[in-house]
Amino acid sequence: MNLGTGSGASSSFSTVVVAGTHSGVGKTSMTLGLIGALRRKGYVVQPFKVGPDFIDPLHHEQASGRVSRNLDGWMLSREANMESFARASADADVAVIEGVMGLFDGSEGKSDRGSTAEMAKILGVPVILVIDASAMARSAAALIHGFAGFDPKTRLAGVILNNVGGSVHADMIREAVADSIPVLGAIPRVPDLVMKERHLGLNLPHEVPTDYITELATLIDRHVDIDGLLEAGQLERPSYPAKLRPAPNGPRVRIGVARDEAFCFYYAENLEMLEGSGAEPVEFSPLRDPLPDDVSGLYIGGGYPELHASLLAENDAVMGSIREFAEAGGPIYAECGGLMYLAHTLELDGRSYPFCGVFPFGTRMPGGLTLAYVQIETTGGLFGAGLSARGHLFHHSEMAEEPATERCFDVLTTRGGESKEGYQVGNVLASYVHIHFASQPRIPEAFVARCRTYRSA
Repeated sequence: MNLGTGSGASSSFSTVVVAGTHSGVGKTSMTLGLIGALRRKGYVVQPFKVGPDFIDPLHHEQASGRVSRNLDGWMLSREANMESFARASADADVAVIEGVMGLFDGSEGKSDRGSTAEMAKILGVPVILVIDASAMARSAAALIHGFAGFDPKTRLAGVILNNVGGSVHADMIREAVADSIPVLGAIPRVPDLVMKERHLGLNLPHEVPTDYITELATLIDRHVDIDGLLEAGQLERPSYPAKLRPAPNGPRVRIGVARDEAFCFYYAENLEMLEGSGAEPVEFSPLRDPLPDDVSGLYIGGGYPELHASLLAENDAVMGSIREFAEAGGPIYAECGGLMYLAHTLELDGRSYPFCGVFPFGTRMPGGLTLAYVQIETTGGLFGAGLSARGHLFHHSEMAEEPATERCFDVLTTRGGESKEGYQVGNVLASYVHIHFASQPRIPEAFVARCRTYRSA
């Protein structure tokens, strides 16, 4: 196999998509274990996640030592996905792409839009299918053949059996599948390695045991044919056009980025595109830090403010500084958890926690689960009017009262739901929508321009 072992310099490299028959079959554990096992062999591994997930990429980053990228056939264009994949993989030996839900599950039932299968076809890479074999034997072959034949354009290169009861169980499935599709591994049941979950997904990396990835890597190394998997995924390294991006129009402006255990949901491209538009991102923790000096804007992403409500409420100094910055006309953009933080209170478990008070409304938890892909049209506010962008909603909180606040987003979901969103006070914009800036590059440009105007004033 013509793969590098750490240099990423060879023209060929290997890519696999770790897909599942459905959610909960062990895709994330397989992905993390595979990344860990490959790194142990000396490979430079670039991780990716299909879909709008924020938590799995955080685990990927911990396992690989590299920033994980989201690939999404609904939010982003074909070209944007291909460029992101090629750029991030340019110096890697292996790319490991974790799928979303089941292999063919996406934004609609009539096509594979937004699915793992769509992304595998866009990138021209093979799929390794993970199945939960705990409650089946020969029937697993029917399931595997059904997935292999459902869409002939999706290349199924192999199967990994998860939760097998032992070698006899695994051999029965191998006999049933015969030679039609390679069974590249059979993982035994290990209840202690099941990652815990909460209302928005898996626990965060700092909440799992420090040796978790090491144990997964050992499990994969023992029970998966890694060389066969790499051979199946070998392809020419993708290239990308060298785009000439215009230089930022003016001096760089410092933008404070809230980043800690409470606020950690950011697309890597969003921060990079802000920087490319002329920003100097400066990270700070609303849990424990003061506001950074000399900032001309703030970006407060999503996360779990509800898990840290008491500590956030105790940091009066940073909340007061944020409130003063907003009152002085400082540009602030906040998403989901950031919206909750900028509200005046969070009602949680019978208690009311005082937050920043930039907005004249509160939020509460738990609310009903809201989960959807969305397209927005800006009607004014921080980004200006007439911009179309895509993103997603994923939250368990809700408004405690009907907000009497200007709204500057028209929101349309893939299921046809329409609403007004994007709450604006002065130069502060907060929304439950997580926007992917690569779907509309003018948004980071507009935000940086507002920050520059504020600085010059």
